[in-house]
Order: sequence, then C-alpha cells, then structure tokens
Amino acid sequence: MSESSPLPPVRLTSEAELARDALATPLLSRAARLARWAGPDTRVGAGGELVEEQLPGAADALGLTGDEAAATASEAWRVAVDTGLVEIVDEEEGTVAAGADLALLTSGAPQDVLGVWLTALETVLADASVPDLDDLVDAMDGGGEIDLSSLDWDPEAEAEFLDGVLGNLYLLTVSEGGAGESPVPLPALAASMIVPDDMGEPTNDVLEQVSDAMMRLDDQFRLLEPVGLVDFQPVDETLMADSDEESSAAADEADVSRYGMVRLTPLGLYGLRARLLESGLSAPAVGDLADKGADVLLDGTADFPPTAARAETEQWLARREPLAAARELLAAARGGDAGAPLRRLHCQQALSLVGMEAEPALREVLDDAELGGLARVWLSEHGAADVPPPSEAMIFWLTIDTIAAQLAAEGNSAELQGLVEGLAQQHGGFFAAAWRVDHPATPDVLEAMGRLHPDKKVAKEARKAAFKARSQQGG
Repeated sequence: MSESSPLPPVRLTSEAELARDALATPLLSRAARLARWAGPDTRVGAGGELVEEQLPGAADALGLTGDEAAATASEAWRVAVDTGLVEIVDEEEGTVAAGADLALLTSGAPQDVLGVWLTALETVLADASVPDLDDLVDAMDGGGEIDLSSLDWDPEAEAEFLDGVLGNLYLLTVSEGGAGESPVPLPALAASMIVPDDMGEPTNDVLEQVSDAMMRLDDQFRLLEPVGLVDFQPVDETLMADSDEESSAAADEADVSRYGMVRLTPLGLYGLRARLLESGLSAPAVGDLADKGADVLLDGTADFPPTAARAETEQWLARREPLAAARELLAAARGGDAGAPLRRLHCQQALSLVGMEAEPALREVLDDAELGGLARVWLSEHGAADVPPPSEAMIFWLTIDTIAAQLAAEGNSAELQGLVEGLAQQHGGFFAAAWRVDHPATPDVLEAMGRLHPDKKVAKEARKAAFKARSQQGG
C-alpha cells in the first residue's frame, strides 16, 4: 500500500453497532468473563500469566473442553490483563483484582468499549507475528533459552509483513470496484506482497515464496479471527495431504476458496483505519466532512471515487436546509484558481441531489459569469420555467470550464477524448472563438485538446489556438 497516494474513504457502521460487535467477539467476551471469574484465590506468574494449576479452572469458567482449552483460556487471560480488565495487585504474591476498565464494557460509551477492543487487537497482532509454539520448542537449547538466530525470525520484518498484508486487504476493501464485502483469496493477498508489479509470469522461486507466505497468513488469520478483525475460511487441509491424495485435491484446483478466503469485518475496517491514523496516514471515512463548510466538501471529495463522493455529499446535505445548502455550495464554487473548475463540477453534482427548494439560489446566480451556465443547466434539468438562454460567450466559458474539470478529475481519459472530438466536429469555428475565452484554464484546455484529438490537422489548430490564448493572457 502506497503511503503517498490518498486512501479511498471507508464507510463505517455506527460506533454503537461496532461496540456491540466488539463485545460479541469471542476473545474479548472470554477476557471479560475471566476478569469477572478472577477472585482472591487467583494467582499469576511474574509476567501476569495465570499459573498452570489455575488454567483448568479458567477453561471451565469459559465452558472450554478439549486439547486447546487451556491455551485458549491462557490467551483470553493475557488479553484481560493487557486491556486493563484485570489488574495485578501484588506482583510478589501474584494476586489480582478486577481492573478499572472492566466497568467500561457495561457502563462506558461505545468509544470506551472500542478503546478496550483496540488494545486487545494490538495484543493479538503482536502474537500473530511470533513463531508458533513448535518452532519455539525446536529453537530451545539445553538450558531452556530460546536461540532466536536458529528461527530465521526477524520480529520487525514479521510485523511489517503482517501490517503490509492488512494494509492491502484494507485497500482492496475500500477501493471502488475492489473486493468490498466479498472475501479475498489468500493466494491473491500473499501475491500482493511477494510478486513485483512489473513481473509478467512469476518464476518458480516467486511462486514458492507466495505459497510459503500463504501458509504463514493461514496461521495468522486463524489467530486474528477470534478478535473480530476478519471472517476467515482457512486453507483446506487436504491440499497439504500426502502425494497419494493429491489427485483428488487437484480435481478441485479451480475452487480458489479451498486455498483460503479472508474478509475484513466492519469492526476490522474500524480497527485498521484507527491503526492507519495512528501511524500518521490519511484514512478518510465517509461522513468526516458532514460538519465542514461547502468549500471543504468540494475540495475534500476531489479525490473520492464517485460512489464515496455521492455518499459524503448526501450526509453533508442531510444536515442542512436545501436552499441554504445550495447557496453555500454556489459560493464555494466561485474562483479562478486551478482547483475551481473541479469544485464547480462537484458543486453541480451536489446540486443534482437537491430538489426544487433550491431554485431561488440558482436564479440568484444566473448573471454570474462563473456560475450562470451551471445554474441554467440545473434549472433546465429540473424543468423550471422561464430559463433565459445562455449567451455564446457563456456557452464557450462553460465548455472550457467543463473540460478543465474533466482534465483535473480524470486526465486524458477516453471519455474526454470523445468529448473533444465531438466539439471539434460540431463547431467548425470552435478554436477560432475558444482562444478568446476569458478563463484561466483556456490555454491548458486547448493544449489538451490538441494532444487528445486524433486528427493531425485539428490537433494543430488546437495548439495554435492555445498559443494565442497564452499570449493573450500574457503567458
């Protein structure tokens, strides 16, 4: 995930819903139950862990049975300690008591609950970057010390790898046309970290690295699911069966879900966004601009995908009376700076969501050189009566402004090329008149038209007009 390009805005559910989701996660709910179970006779070791003889009681309190019961109870206890649901009273005696934050789970605000959950998430993420128990046992020397060098394990690199994977999963989830709420195949997620962008056919060595990363992620996502970060379908264990069983596995090779599928939950989106913000990245959320001025809205949604821009604008409009909102939007759309054409385009898109209650605001700017064309378009589209026809000068100004906005929004897109070709074809004397348009973007727009038009003769005409426009503006 690039740190330089802005992230698309995420659509989050309400904090109240997220807090309910957090309380319902298996890991946090177990941690809370153990915090309430703990009493005067509970004892912990030097690191705050439950002493071994108390693990069966903790597992029983959680209703856990089987080989993993003690390990699961131990993990839940560690989260209870790390989140402040349990406090160590006397380190020498190993006594504990309910922590101050335990009450937040029942009487705190949603934000308090989410704060506890975020701490639990950090504990689990740290655990997910640690080698599994079997590897740690293998690396233990005769004196009971762990030889980290024999593990081929770099803690910082492991944490960075997992952060990178989760960043890519976040980006895939929030991007327009991305995964959205659909699960992402584990091989694709692993490949996003291993395969270079400019690599055509991956080499066998790269494919082996992807396979290793996929199995590592399988272990890590199994740890991350109980805290509510992801919904996870693990790798089908038959894929790792002995060679005599490989033929049956190969028959279903087309079923990518057998290789693992992962999806961020709404709570997971909230948690990863919080971590991105904490790291200093810009991670906008739909609704961030709802209480800001129209100028901030129009500038702030400039980089938003269309669906997110519309959702943000709808939330902004919902807090205002239609007429007042229209006047504020129109005032913010004025200007001769480089960003003004795109602001006017976003203003026009925002006003398309407002009904006829806004008509007086549009009529007030009919004689405005920058907004008059936009106002006429809106009034005509809404079936208003007595809309004065635009002058030829206003038509040309609006055309230049529209192309400037499209250039800022999309660059040299195929849609813009079609618009340029259509203009030159419908108006034989377009360039002869266009270079005289008193708009700051006229030279740049004509240069772009010369660059985009496929006909060499027309393109040359556009470039000549651009030169005249630049000379007229003193450039």
